[in-house]
Amino acid sequence: MEDDLRSEYDLKSLRVRKFGPERKNFGKTTIRLEPDVAEVFPNADAVNEALRFLIRVVQENQVSALTKQPHSS
Repeated sequence: MEDDLRSEYDLKSLRVRKFGPERKNFGKTTIRLEPDVAEVFPNADAVNEALRFLIRVVQENQVSALTKQPHSS
């Protein structure tokens, strides 16, 4: 079988891109949510908003806990 490709095409330097969940995601992190969690969030923005809220709450509680500790000398 003869191909129609020109000789200047160097196919050996091409990289294969996988399809499906194992494929390379260029610059973004993919996190899989369990089905029960995914039901609650309609999209990535909703997940990010909830996580940012949780981060703020945890950070505020840590600061609050530090300020309530008695100072030992």
